[in-house]
Amino acid sequence: MWELIFFTVPENWISASTIGIISLLVGSFLNVVIHRVPKMMQRESDNYVASEKGEALPHTDRYNLMVPRSACPHCGHQITAVENIPVISYIMIGGKCAGCKAPISIRYPIVELLTAAISALLIWHFGSGLAGLGAVLFGWFLIAMTFIDADTQLLPDDLTLPLLWCGLLINVNASFVPLTDAVIGAVAGYLSLWSIYWLFKLATGKDGMGYGDFKLLAALGAWMGWSMLPVIVLLSSAVGAVVGISMIVSKKMGRNNPIPFGPYLAGAGLIALVWGKTLSQHYLGLLG
Repeated sequence: MWELIFFTVPENWISASTIGIISLLVGSFLNVVIHRVPKMMQRESDNYVASEKGEALPHTDRYNLMVPRSACPHCGHQITAVENIPVISYIMIGGKCAGCKAPISIRYPIVELLTAAISALLIWHFGSGLAGLGAVLFGWFLIAMTFIDADTQLLPDDLTLPLLWCGLLINVNASFVPLTDAVIGAVAGYLSLWSIYWLFKLATGKDGMGYGDFKLLAALGAWMGWSMLPVIVLLSSAVGAVVGISMIVSKKMGRNNPIPFGPYLAGAGLIALVWGKTLSQHYLGLLG
């Protein structure tokens, strides 16, 4: 009976469920990446400035994705293994530090659940082969960059550039698009936003976006090819405009406040990876 039940379960369900569970742990690690990478960048910048001035380095202790151990920022209580189980630990400790009872952001379990859900969806859609596993890696990078950009308005080279190179490598055997399309996509993705940036700067004297946005769109082009770039730009611009106008109308943000564009590019990139061809066909149908 159990054999009958097992073999009637679609293979993609098993693969998607497995990667979903594993990705809960990855989501926990992504929380560390989101929190620490900007701090690592700031520490490196501080040390560089001090070194150039001939001053003592302000940061000499080890600080990376592995050390020091995660701890409560309020009381210094070190997070134990039991307190670090994705989602479950947050529920068990009531969303509060086990040491001082300070509230812990709900975003931690949200990132873990989001990582699991997106990973399962990508495996379900692409299967558990090279394309599926590559798509999952793609999703992990975008989740980390989305929250880092939302927090700091930074898209670190340590994430955008590896994502670009991974896109070119996975398309060596045309997992998503031919390699030629991927290379042209990377170049076109970078140059398109770079051109818009300089046109806006020349017209207004202001910076419209950061260089990290250029690199992220270049990475998306490397994964999905040049032909998908119009869909990605249209999707990200539409969502960004709606969110920005909504925040201004609700007075949660002023007209002159900068809006991070990375989260919208990342969201559009994920949508385009899964449903981009369908959206592109509809778009071309409307034009012709």
